[in-house]
Amino acid sequence: MIFASGVLDRCIAAVDGCPWQAHAGASSLQRFRTQQPRKALYTVEQRRRRDSSPWTLVQGILAPLQFAVFLVSVYLVLDFLATGQGYALATGSIVLKTLVLYVIMVTGSFWERDVFGRYLFAPAFFWEDVVSMLVLALHTAYLIALLGGLLSHRELMVLALAAYVTYVINAAQFVLKLRAARREQRRSTGELGMVSLAK
Repeated sequence: MIFASGVLDRCIAAVDGCPWQAHAGASSLQRFRTQQPRKALYTVEQRRRRDSSPWTLVQGILAPLQFAVFLVSVYLVLDFLATGQGYALATGSIVLKTLVLYVIMVTGSFWERDVFGRYLFAPAFFWEDVVSMLVLALHTAYLIALLGGLLSHRELMVLALAAYVTYVINAAQFVLKLRAARREQRRSTGELGMVSLAK
């Protein structure tokens, strides 16, 4: 019974996000969390390679560019769905968004190779890459359907919106990972400062 309770605690701990642990009766979960040190996103060497890679700057430029194209395209697609007007503009914006996505995916794989030594699915970005593949698949499906005349105008726009939903999820993953990396870097810088003060 105690063993089963411990296993259950561990399962819940993996998904629990309650900020009021003691009030939720989750003190044992908190103890479990504190016993498991979080693995660093980058090693010291990987951080050095990240900072020296030219693809880091390229990704920093392309990511906000893609997001800007996405915002304009969402507006045009929704406007077409609401009014039935502006199909050509909406279609052009989706094609442009897809082309920018292809560029950021290719350059992102070069970045991942520079930092982690592999083009895709490095452990630190495994799930981000998995969702990126889904984003890429849906955008590519849109192009195939558009060029092949496989769907109506409205169906094409709905497919584009489905692709955009996965893109937003993927973008959120990367933003959260970026914030985690910044927190990690601030923490390591603070620890180095404390060591130098101690000396």
